[in-house]
Amino acid sequence: MAVVTMKSLLESGVHFGHQVKRWDPRMKKYIFAERNGIHIIDLQKTIQAIKDAYEAVRKTVASGKTVLFVGTKKQAQQAIQKEAERCGMFHVNNRWLGGMLTNFVTIKKSLLRLKKLEKMEVDGTFENLTKKEIASLNKERAKLQKNLGGIKELKDPPGILFIIDTRKEAIAVAEAQRMGIPIVAVVDTNCNPDGIDYPIPGNDDAIRAITLFTQIIANAVVEADNEVGLKIIETLGDEDENMEDIMTDASKKEEDQEVDIESYTTGTTPAPAGQEAPAETDEDDGLPVDVDKVYGDTQ
Repeated sequence: MAVVTMKSLLESGVHFGHQVKRWDPRMKKYIFAERNGIHIIDLQKTIQAIKDAYEAVRKTVASGKTVLFVGTKKQAQQAIQKEAERCGMFHVNNRWLGGMLTNFVTIKKSLLRLKKLEKMEVDGTFENLTKKEIASLNKERAKLQKNLGGIKELKDPPGILFIIDTRKEAIAVAEAQRMGIPIVAVVDTNCNPDGIDYPIPGNDDAIRAITLFTQIIANAVVEADNEVGLKIIETLGDEDENMEDIMTDASKKEEDQEVDIESYTTGTTPAPAGQEAPAETDEDDGLPVDVDKVYGDTQ
């Protein structure tokens, strides 16, 4: 199945760029033409860029790393949160805090503080506080939740970033480049594609275009998770087959021994094949005798 079709790109308005006077000359190779003072993006190159980005995200997730969705402009906030939650990844859709990657140790402290405040609300700690103290803590929790709620469970820096509008998220781009984290980004005709590992030329202002791009990246994450799940199931299946072989061998060994039912009633043990059965003896003959014991003078 195709990652994306030309029809869906056209319907979403991905090919519309900015005004000619607002363009970045470094985007020239992605521009197809000019119409009514607006640059038109070459969708053939957009489709190829999407395929490369899709494959990069899929491999990253398959290797056990995470994806961070970043988009703080109003048009992108809802789509970023929805698709990140759908594929079980992390997102930043309100504000990029400086040092979120380069100073991750400090960010982790804020995340611990957020979890502590949430726990205090549940375990009854608030019941022993005044209304003023509770209001202050709730205000602090709401602020942390707004900025860090999307990365609350993030324990390590992400494996790859997906960014909407590199101009607005310039700090995130700079931090990812400094940390050596690959970047997948939607770049419009007024953006600089240099330094972006997987630039996707397209409209970064239309809600439908942003939603389409975000859905594609989320689909890559879901596909990678499904592949990992199938590998686990196959591994478990191989283990079950090995256990069946072991049980089969064991059962064969038990079946190799033929048991004479009469031996259980008579109390005798059947003789091995090729040997004669021992003669029957009286019950007294089978009693143990102590040869060293003197029973009496027989002379």
